Amino acid sequence: MIYLSFDIEEFDMPKEYGYDIAFERQIAISREGLTAILDLLKKHNAKATFFSTVVFAQQVPDLIERLLSEGHELASHTYYHSEFENAHLKRSKEALEKQFGVTIEGLRMPRMLEVSAEEVKKAGYQYNSSVNPTFLPGRYNKLHVPKRFFNENGLWQIPAAVSWFRIPLFWLSFHNFPLWIYKFLLNRCVASTGYATLYFHPWEFTNLHQKEFNFPAYVMRNSGEQMIARFDQLLQYIDKKGWKTSLYKQLIIKN
Repeated sequence: MIYLSFDIEEFDMPKEYGYDIAFERQIAISREGLTAILDLLKKHNAKATFFSTVVFAQQVPDLIERLLSEGHELASHTYYHSEFENAHLKRSKEALEKQFGVTIEGLRMPRMLEVSAEEVKKAGYQYNSSVNPTFLPGRYNKLHVPKRFFNENGLWQIPAAVSWFRIPLFWLSFHNFPLWIYKFLLNRCVASTGYATLYFHPWEFTNLHQKEFNFPAYVMRNSGEQMIARFDQLLQYIDKKGWKTSLYKQLIIKN
């Protein structure tokens, strides 16, 4: 089983590299990418979970309604992408539920930031998917976290997929590894844990080769049309392997 997910958010990443990107452009870029993603998923009849900030969802209600109508799951990516306090956990959940009339069961923190399981549970979530059980220099060291999902005092924790030796199968790996290596690692992951939880972002599906963004090559590589073609190949591969795609909330229901 493959659990696809996307962190849909204001595209403020250029600010990390010194470029003050306008809010309107942040939304436009993420809108473009999200549209491409939904088209690809529809083409392959694949299902996914979308972790959205409230700010982004409020700017693109038509796309949120579309993803819900096409059988995908909406979950919380907190209220803002670059500002957080614990009160935002409950506030973002309630805002998304009120606007779109669905129950929000899951959370993923922006940039996989650490968050208190107790606070997440208190806010009413059933699961948290904010852990990448690997070592990423300058970001986090989570080598002690189990590779499979687990229950922590009543809250399901759903880590991102890693292969053996804990090689992460996250978005940067997908952009920078030769596709055959990524597929090989994905196979090893599924063989080891029985499933894989993958995550990406809408802006990856847009052209990131913009000089003003100041992005390093490893961020820009295989973005835009190349990413669309690459992800299409991944979905074809998933079909060929006979793997099903499902929603994160279905993973915890089965257990």
